[in-house]
Amino acid sequence: MSEEQPEIIIPGERDGEPGRVPARVNDVLPEQLLVLPLRSRPFFPAQTMPLVIEDELWRETIERVGNTPHRMVGLVYSRHAIEQQVPGPDDFAEWGTVVRIHQPMRESGRIQFIAEGLERFRIARWIKGAPPFVVQAEYPRTAVEQTQELRAYALAIINKIKELLPLNPLYKESLKAFLDRFTPDDASPLADFAAAMTSADAEQLQEVLETVPLLRRMEKVLLLIQHELEVAGLQSEIRQRVEERISVQQRQFFLREQLKEIQKELGISKDDKTVELERFRERLEGREVPEGAMKRIDDEMQKFSMLEAGSPEYGVTRNYLDTLTDLPWGVMTEDNTELDHAREVLDRDHAGLDDVKDRIVEFIGVGRLRGEMAGSILLLVGPPGVGKTSIGQSVADALGRKFYRFSVGGMRDEAEIKGHRRTYIGAMPGKFVQAIRECGTVNPVIMLDEVDKIGASFQGDPASALLEVLDPEQNGSFLDHYLDVRVDLSKVLFVCTANQLDSIPRPLLDRMEVIRLSGYLTAEKVTIGTRYLWPKQRARAGFAASQAKVSAAAMKAIAEGYAREAGVRNLEKQLGRIARKAAIEVIRDDSKTVSVSATNLADYLGPAPFRKQVPQRGVGIVTGLAWTALGGATLDVEATLVHSKNRGFKLTGQLGEVMRESAEIAYSYVASHLAEHAGASDFFDEAFVHLHVPEGATPKDGPSAGITMATALLSLARDERPRRAIAMTGELTLTGRVLAVGGIREKLIAARRSGLREVILPRAVDAEFQTLPEYVVKGLTVHFVEHYAEVADIVFGAGRRG
Repeated sequence: MSEEQPEIIIPGERDGEPGRVPARVNDVLPEQLLVLPLRSRPFFPAQTMPLVIEDELWRETIERVGNTPHRMVGLVYSRHAIEQQVPGPDDFAEWGTVVRIHQPMRESGRIQFIAEGLERFRIARWIKGAPPFVVQAEYPRTAVEQTQELRAYALAIINKIKELLPLNPLYKESLKAFLDRFTPDDASPLADFAAAMTSADAEQLQEVLETVPLLRRMEKVLLLIQHELEVAGLQSEIRQRVEERISVQQRQFFLREQLKEIQKELGISKDDKTVELERFRERLEGREVPEGAMKRIDDEMQKFSMLEAGSPEYGVTRNYLDTLTDLPWGVMTEDNTELDHAREVLDRDHAGLDDVKDRIVEFIGVGRLRGEMAGSILLLVGPPGVGKTSIGQSVADALGRKFYRFSVGGMRDEAEIKGHRRTYIGAMPGKFVQAIRECGTVNPVIMLDEVDKIGASFQGDPASALLEVLDPEQNGSFLDHYLDVRVDLSKVLFVCTANQLDSIPRPLLDRMEVIRLSGYLTAEKVTIGTRYLWPKQRARAGFAASQAKVSAAAMKAIAEGYAREAGVRNLEKQLGRIARKAAIEVIRDDSKTVSVSATNLADYLGPAPFRKQVPQRGVGIVTGLAWTALGGATLDVEATLVHSKNRGFKLTGQLGEVMRESAEIAYSYVASHLAEHAGASDFFDEAFVHLHVPEGATPKDGPSAGITMATALLSLARDERPRRAIAMTGELTLTGRVLAVGGIREKLIAARRSGLREVILPRAVDAEFQTLPEYVVKGLTVHFVEHYAEVADIVFGAGRRG
């Protein structure tokens, strides 16, 4: 710390008392005057007030003033003066005020002194333009005559000052300091004092200081003080309104507190904390709370009763108790296990999917025999839009249970499953605890949508967190991080949905019972569109049933030409387009009835993006069956001879690595066994063959096209096309064995959709084929093969050489 600076003491000043101004001021005022700048506002002759200036800049000026007999200095308003910066002569105003300095003190780098205003002066010329500034001063000599007009102005100013006094206590202090030096009859000091006590800006005050004629000066001061009176009155009114509002609130607060105390003494009321605790206890009445959870609740209630409302832990504990006591401990809904009722609900909500409905009814039947539906996790797998989510809702309706759905697709934080710890701000329980709390029972149906799209990040792996939840051996004592007590989830029926199984972790998949949903046939789509989707879109558009109709032929045309995917989501979108266009027609003509048929369908939906696929037949062209995430599809594999100059094999069609390997195996097998299949054994020795799988913009992968590509190459080598329209699928090995492939149901539906009635399948999928529903296999001729030689005989007939 720096040493305390000594006071600057001006000799001749008695005990710090300011000296008196001589009776004849103009006779003793110095002609050469030291000058100090003022940054904020000008100083008036009638003022006496303390000032503070920078020691480093103006120390020499103050010391020189102290060495003069009169101890006077000029205070001049500097328009552009900046603190820590010395102004130039051009920055100073022309007029200032001579003051006498009293009690100068130097402390902490600043000089403080009391300035006693004496007289205004004008700078005639600059003697020294750098600190310490010295100027030649001129003092106005004006004789004041006491006229009636002057008295009237003085009286008006005095009255305005009287009006100001009650509005601000600071005005009273300023007036007291003024009356110590002057009387109200001194018109010139009165005008200067009145101007100084206003909050006008510096330029207006400087204009008053420079106005020497007294009447003109008093006119300007009267305007300033009138404006000050208006501002002060407005401030007083605002302050009064605020104080009234605060006083009303304080009065109400005290009255409420007194009322609480009175009610408490009379025993007719309780405080907020007591009310909360009683509400928590009322929730637990009739609930079967486990011993461990009840002990935790009792401990938290005891702690809550001792916390103050302003404590940071008060809100945390209250929210925790609110969640813990709001859980439906032991509350269950009674299951409706009537199989006929379950089938009726499923048929009401869904058309087709008989095999899926049978599986669900069987599932309910097993639960009825066991006496409970606990410990069951269903996984509905199928393409988008086939009704997986709505089937979960139907299962809940059939059983009479509450239904709760949330999507885990893209979930990356395991706290969404197991909850946040209470130490975090905004902590909350996991989704499963939220589900049973919202449903109000411990045995709802909880649907986990999109489990095949669950993610993982630095925040944890939600899929691993689900292992505990979906394991019947563990979820009876599930530990949520927020609750920190064991919760029984074993009574919950979990229903999960996914588009594919490949991306689901194997340990998680092992805990689920898989039910596959294949795509819909055209006939089923027509039924769904007519019974469910069109009435829904019609009602959404505000139509009556008689105002807009879609014929069965139009519905079939939409399903085949505009919505060929496995599900019905796009079918619903197209029907929505029809409803919107029909609404415009009805608005323009109220009497019109919109009827959509196959002939005018293009007027509403435009040209059909899908054409009827006629399987190609020709040398080197064979139809294969493929599985995609959207369902089954047919692929025409094409093989052609480019030239016979050298041996070569080229693949195109954006094929994946596995599919390329299948093509290489097919090429090697056919080339090495060509003579056995009635082909020229040297055909591939000099043939450059190009194999292509349309459509080139669609990525393709998988081993199931092995026998299809081998048949296309054999057809090219034999220069013979297949005898009839036939589709096939199966993996081929180098020795000619035909291995099993997946997606048989979807592939057969794709074959039916394309009008193919003869299919070749691997012998290994015969058992799966026998479980397919009747509507999928009806009308199909299926050949099961174990070796490629059987495929060649079926496609080309006899002609194999032993």
